[in-house]
Amino acid sequence: MRIIFMGTPEISVHCLDKIDRSHHKIVAVVTVPDKPAGRGLKINKSPVKEFAENRGFDVLQPEKLKDVNFIKQLKKYNADLFVVVAFRMLPKEVWSLPKKGTINLHASLLPDYRGAAPINHAIINGENKTGVTVFFIDEQIDTGKIIEQKEIEITKQDNAGTLHDKIMAIGAILLVDTITKIEENKFDATEQNILINNVQLKPAPKIFKENCRINWNNKAENIYNFIRGLSPYPAAWTELKCSEKILNLKIFECSYKIENHKTDTGSVFFDKETITITCSDGIIKLLNIQLEGKKRMDTKDFLRGFKTNDCIIV
Repeated sequence: MRIIFMGTPEISVHCLDKIDRSHHKIVAVVTVPDKPAGRGLKINKSPVKEFAENRGFDVLQPEKLKDVNFIKQLKKYNADLFVVVAFRMLPKEVWSLPKKGTINLHASLLPDYRGAAPINHAIINGENKTGVTVFFIDEQIDTGKIIEQKEIEITKQDNAGTLHDKIMAIGAILLVDTITKIEENKFDATEQNILINNVQLKPAPKIFKENCRINWNNKAENIYNFIRGLSPYPAAWTELKCSEKILNLKIFECSYKIENHKTDTGSVFFDKETITITCSDGIIKLLNIQLEGKKRMDTKDFLRGFKTNDCIIV
């Protein structure tokens, strides 16, 4: 089939590569416009654009998806199918163009975890499984008919980064298999409403920095899940006050222990190799951190050059 692919980050690249290595034909790639980034405001290309240019694909970078000229360009390719992986919400003028529809790969077992951050929220909520879903795009976000799904285990050691990599590998395979089934018209599409059955769905809204602050009054296991669900990006954080200076401390890795204690939650204890913080029902031991203005490092290495006098969590 003739396919137009739409995506932006690394997970999109893996899927694009898998499709390109199949018998299907990528006729064009759509991604976000180049943007200046960093201190030098160097023009930054999306991972998808970098890959597409290396493979010699036509690349479209519309500022507005409803732009008449952009839609004319799409029509010229006479694509059978649009494939979307981690891109923007498409208007109907776009997703309704191809004769076989527009499909999307989503990093959850829909209808649960609709939204922009399904990987993060699944771990934060302590789930032991998630998955990937391929579905037809419709008017609403992540509500279209489900074509294929694959379940994926979440271990206690997984964080958002490791789970992303699992989903990227399994999702790319599922996506190509689904495209072939659509080509051969050997698929069934299931309305999501049939799967809901009056059960309250778990959402996955976009995560902002202010949502990443750790609440030390929570239980130890919940804080542990919160930290790994935001690691390595955007990263859970707390504030450390040392000698009247307040610094942001990102926490990427920790361990926890449930135990009774009589200290206030959020109390911080230092020794030569560890930083321990109390929570409502136990302690959190920090293993990998990044203090504002410093590099990310293991706590043991961090403590070699850090004065811990009068430091408290605020």
